Amino acid sequence: MSTQPNPSLRYSWSVVFVLMLAYISSFIDRQILSLLVGPIKRDMHLSDTQVSLLMGLSFALFYTLLGIPIGRWADRANRRNIMVLGIAAWSLMTALGGVVKSYTQFFLIRMGVGVGEAALSPAAYSMLSDYFPKEKLATAISVYSAGIYLGAGFAVLIGAALVGMGNGPATVTLPIIGTIFSWQLLFFYIALPGLVLALLVRLIKEPARRNLLMNAAGQAQTLSVGDVFRLIGQQRRAFFSVTLGVTFVSLVAYACSAWVPTLFVRRFGWSTGQIGLLYGLVITVFSTSGILLGGRLADWFTHHGYPNGKLRVGIIAAVGILLSAGVCLLSNPNVAIALFAVPSFFAAFPFGASSAAIQEIMPNQARALASAVYLLIVNLIALGFGPTLVALLTDYVFHDEQAVHLSLACVMLGSSLLALACYAWGLGAFRTPAAVEPVV
Repeated sequence: MSTQPNPSLRYSWSVVFVLMLAYISSFIDRQILSLLVGPIKRDMHLSDTQVSLLMGLSFALFYTLLGIPIGRWADRANRRNIMVLGIAAWSLMTALGGVVKSYTQFFLIRMGVGVGEAALSPAAYSMLSDYFPKEKLATAISVYSAGIYLGAGFAVLIGAALVGMGNGPATVTLPIIGTIFSWQLLFFYIALPGLVLALLVRLIKEPARRNLLMNAAGQAQTLSVGDVFRLIGQQRRAFFSVTLGVTFVSLVAYACSAWVPTLFVRRFGWSTGQIGLLYGLVITVFSTSGILLGGRLADWFTHHGYPNGKLRVGIIAAVGILLSAGVCLLSNPNVAIALFAVPSFFAAFPFGASSAAIQEIMPNQARALASAVYLLIVNLIALGFGPTLVALLTDYVFHDEQAVHLSLACVMLGSSLLALACYAWGLGAFRTPAAVEPVV
């Protein structure tokens, strides 16, 4: 265990803010496609399912798989430098989206974005666990993770502001690059800030590692990959209840982010700019509020002696989504967009608390790799299949692109029930503080 003094909370919160900006950038890069479904389908002659694969599986495939070796790297090396490389990589790959000429190229570029973004969260979770005490960690990770919803909301807002380019020429010609579709300019605009953020993250101090697993001689143990997976196995009920619970909640969030704009365009005839502005505001305000309040509630539970409080937050979220799934079926668009605030709030509510729970049950030497396994499961299922499940129901069950509201309602109902079951299953594993202490 480190004997260095604890970092000041003021500096620790400044680190959270910088990392949150990086997370915002990453989610703008990955979510901007939800505003471009129409133009991409038109200009590249794609189906709903093909576009959904660009929004989900193409990114999730490498984001999840490479998270494992990158997480292992972050447990043994300088986490700050790993994040800097990742931010620069995903920004460059996003910019390349502005020059793709075919669906195959587009798919490969989105895979490349996933490679870069895989470097951020495992290292960030591990780093924040060294910056904050246990009773403040859920709030810190929730503030960092608010970048998910700020980024998704800003992506919709940015897209709504810039989508007016679609009213002009279908193509533009740029020096050196040549002729591209006008909507491809968006990828250049959103990639540039990421390169600046890479320089900003480079200024963060790498903290001393704390809460290390020690041997009998009082020395920090060196854990192999097998040792880490054995630790996960020892805590399998705690680990998988949290991981699967947040997976099914996140599946709702990704499905909504991908298809709510299209739902309003198809069902109510709204313009992309109109729904983009309003839904972007809903995500930005209510999802951000949800994740912050969920983290605060989890830390309140911890402070008041409830070791399973982080799972209680998840149960509250699952029930909230279950009770609000009917919003997809409302016939009044103004009422519907207002009430989408409810599932948006609850779909964000447990993410910071659940991520903090994974840090709680793992020693320092295993946190980044365990986080990568956690994120692999969450993103491979939620991000990889959330948007596509909606598309598959629309294309192959209802056989009507106007039925996207029915598809989304089905996904919200099923996923919230599964999330509720998973979180409830794990309550006993977190019942006492001793139950979640890592053992050799």
